Amino acid sequence: MTALHHDPRLSQIALARRAVLESGAELTDALVGAWVDRAWIVQSWRRCLARGALPNAPVVFDATPAHAGADVREQHGALLAAARPELRRLATQIAPIRYFALLTDAHGTVIDTAGAIDHRNRATHAIARVGVDLSEHSIGTSAIGAALAERAPVWLHRGEHFFADTSVYSCAGAPLFGPDGACLGMIDVTGVEAPERPELKHLVAQSARQIEDALILAQPHRLRLRLAWPAGWQVSGVSGAEGLLCLDADGRVVGANGTARQMLPSLHTLVGGSLHASDLFALPWHSLFDGAALAEPRTVPLWSGLRMQVRAEPSGPAPVPARRSLKALESDLIDQALRDAGGRVAQAAKALGVSRATLYRRLAAAPRAGD
Repeated sequence: MTALHHDPRLSQIALARRAVLESGAELTDALVGAWVDRAWIVQSWRRCLARGALPNAPVVFDATPAHAGADVREQHGALLAAARPELRRLATQIAPIRYFALLTDAHGTVIDTAGAIDHRNRATHAIARVGVDLSEHSIGTSAIGAALAERAPVWLHRGEHFFADTSVYSCAGAPLFGPDGACLGMIDVTGVEAPERPELKHLVAQSARQIEDALILAQPHRLRLRLAWPAGWQVSGVSGAEGLLCLDADGRVVGANGTARQMLPSLHTLVGGSLHASDLFALPWHSLFDGAALAEPRTVPLWSGLRMQVRAEPSGPAPVPARRSLKALESDLIDQALRDAGGRVAQAAKALGVSRATLYRRLAAAPRAGD
């Protein structure tokens, strides 16, 4: 009896491959139930088939140019500097189970490797080289192509890869996002003919978060904010449980991690744009710097009406507030009155001693946040 029959997962994968890759059929109800979170694999298989690829065709891995390392250092210096310490730590952690680590750019080309890499093994040497293209277009379905396509952590085992040639690999991958939220690449761990270890998906996702935070903290900034919802602050020590947001001396956002982008969706506009702290927090932005002197987190209001716990950590002297115009000060008073009134214009107008029509005119003429 073959090893395939001893491993229910490999048998399940083989059935799915025959259904989709050989017969072009849909998965049976039984397989759909078992693969409820694996639909993206079938989608990747179908993309490969649509390009005319054949599962049993040989995979030819790119030759890497002699100057690949120098090109990578020039193009991806910041990413390499932020990623290498974590990549080495991860590689050490997975070495006992015969896995190694890869770092790629946003196109799936390897830019760094780490771990116990045996280049005498042809399958290992094929992928563990700086400059080799491991994108879906080049080698079919893999954790590398899938993480970049899905923008989420993934796990693939053996025959879940498209080509038979790559079915010796088991791998987990997670995408890497820069301070502005743009995808920079991904981090991958791979084993050759190794036992299935789906828990590596969680491990590699944690490493991705560490690298992203390192990229953000490497940006020139004056204040870093650790974010959490009030009830969740007690778990802020858990990696990935808190948001990270960095500001410059003028209150502009210079970077945010994935958790912060989920907590404050406006941060998604950082890609190709700019954002000010006043666009996120419903309070004078200078007060965020004042709070950096406190050891404990403080409760800060959001424009949505929700409140957030913020712990401020200075990385330089607090900025000196510029002398502000009368119109800007008036705008602050109006904003505060509206917050106190829960957004009800009539109540805010009464508190300010003006008519509702006057307040509407002042709102229309209010200066931009941060002026």
